Amino acid sequence: MKKAISPSILSADFSRLGDEIRAVAAAGADYIHIDVMDGHFVPNITIGPLIVEAARRATDVPLDVHLMIENADAYIDAFARAGSTILTVHAETGYHLQRTLQVIRDRGMKPAVALNPATPLSVIEYVLDDVDMILLMTVNPGFGGQKFIPAMLHKIRRLRDMLDSLDYDIAIEVDGGIVVDNIKEVRAAGADMFVSGSGIFKTPDYGQTISQMKSLIA
Repeated sequence: MKKAISPSILSADFSRLGDEIRAVAAAGADYIHIDVMDGHFVPNITIGPLIVEAARRATDVPLDVHLMIENADAYIDAFARAGSTILTVHAETGYHLQRTLQVIRDRGMKPAVALNPATPLSVIEYVLDDVDMILLMTVNPGFGGQKFIPAMLHKIRRLRDMLDSLDYDIAIEVDGGIVVDNIKEVRAAGADMFVSGSGIFKTPDYGQTISQMKSLIA
């Protein structure tokens, strides 16, 4: 499975968002990660389908849209129309996770499920047939710039072992505190896709940072 870097625009300069997206795309980003927060599920409010639509106009790079919101089902169609490639919902927010994931696929997007740091892997055991990606939060969601939680290395390894033992070809994405200094260790634990916000956007040279990250996960 190809290893991928997904810069999170949560840490971008929103006064020049189109330019920021084009810059990381030109620097080799495999995806553009878009964090959607509602102020209820997480203690912050960010963006919605209009920004996803704007990002879609700015680049042809696939859009990796992460819904940190309650009642995600009500917004699936809107994010599909906006141009989302991957749509991730949190297992903690819905009553009928399998149904939600199926609707996402039916709308032409790749379905993914996210787990907060304290959420056990057991909650996704019966939806593995319905996802293309599993996102493990390696910080508690809601804010950018947090430090990676070291205990999440064990969780990544456990998920990798689970998927391999059951012969599932499902990507493992990690989000939170991913920087040049720890990405190699996180890759060794079994992650495939790496979301990095401040670890890319707060560095002076996006191209150099992304290139270095790619060399460390190859």
